[in-house]
Amino acid sequence: MRSHDLIPRIPTVLFFDHTAKLGGAEIALFHLLQYLDKQKFNPVAVLGEPGALADKLSESGIETHIIAIDATVNQARKDALGARSLLKFGAVGKTLKYCMRLSRFINSRRVDLIHTNSLKADIIGGVCSRLTGVPVVWHVHDRIDADYLPKTVARLFRLLCRIMPDFVVANSIATLKSISLPDSSPCAVVYEGVLARDAAQENNHDGGLVGLVGRLSRWKGQHVFLEAAAQVRQQFPNTKFQIIGSAMFGEESYEQEIRALSRSLALDDCVEFTGFRNDVPRLVDKLDILVHASTTGEPFGQVITEGMLAAKPVIATRGGGVPEIVQHGSTGLLVPMGDADAMAEAICALLSNPKLAKAMGKAGRDRALEHFIVEKTVPRLEAIFQRVLLGNADDGASRDAIEQETLSH
Repeated sequence: MRSHDLIPRIPTVLFFDHTAKLGGAEIALFHLLQYLDKQKFNPVAVLGEPGALADKLSESGIETHIIAIDATVNQARKDALGARSLLKFGAVGKTLKYCMRLSRFINSRRVDLIHTNSLKADIIGGVCSRLTGVPVVWHVHDRIDADYLPKTVARLFRLLCRIMPDFVVANSIATLKSISLPDSSPCAVVYEGVLARDAAQENNHDGGLVGLVGRLSRWKGQHVFLEAAAQVRQQFPNTKFQIIGSAMFGEESYEQEIRALSRSLALDDCVEFTGFRNDVPRLVDKLDILVHASTTGEPFGQVITEGMLAAKPVIATRGGGVPEIVQHGSTGLLVPMGDADAMAEAICALLSNPKLAKAMGKAGRDRALEHFIVEKTVPRLEAIFQRVLLGNADDGASRDAIEQETLSH
């Protein structure tokens, strides 16, 4: 026997995402791959298109491949999916052909485990798992509910979650509950880790700087934020507002709508649209208050944890996984979704009480460091990978794991 045959081979894990656009799930994947223990796992990333994520992964030294998905499949929005649209564009046949290509790559690279990072990637990775016999972990970053997905898509995905993956990882308790898995299903909650960093320096903006971060999309609630800003300005006329982010996934018409709304509310002199920025943490550092305004429950909320790490008081809408992050009255304030009046009242409460805002920012940073940084979250994923690789995916790793992840709030 040759001596190198005695050396255990580091398992190869394929990390697959259909897109290279930097949405929340893709940023979480980048953080995961940065901090994954390379002594335990050999990561190989495969993306369905070129783009910013592919560039960042390659620059960080992660082996990255582009296996392009047909554009009609890759660009189909999840909120527009349905049987008619799938048949219209021949999506089923194109997806199966893609699965065959990806399966050949999986076999050629001797992949030991597949990790999927989006709903489309989950389906494709699940089929490839059946074709190759390689176990698959579905990392679900979307709530599987009718307010977030078409009903037929939500029902189908819940069914597939029971039969395709070897393990399901959800980014929040709210996300996992929305999947409605049986109690015996191998699953766990692992919050999306963000990079630890120093707290921001205190700001002393005249009247305060209030910002909202996120892609421009109706369900992200920029229009609610603007309506709240108009009310805040009546009480605090020197307050400035920032909307940080750009339109993605064909939502440019919404950007035109909210810019028109800003003009109609006479806010152009106090609202800045920054567009897409690569230096979001630096912009967050300059804020006095970070606002989250989603009108549909967020699966998680990385922007919120980023703001908390910067020691910013957070005002966020109460829905989805957000109450698992923000402790109302301690690390920030929670308001009803779609309620501009309540949002304005909360902003005014913090602007009028800087001492309270500072205390909330400090408490939020402490909470983020304890629960939401990659140093805390990546080891949990590594333990799941090892469990699946050993064939022990269901040995007490279901509801017990969920309970361990439940945070007091």
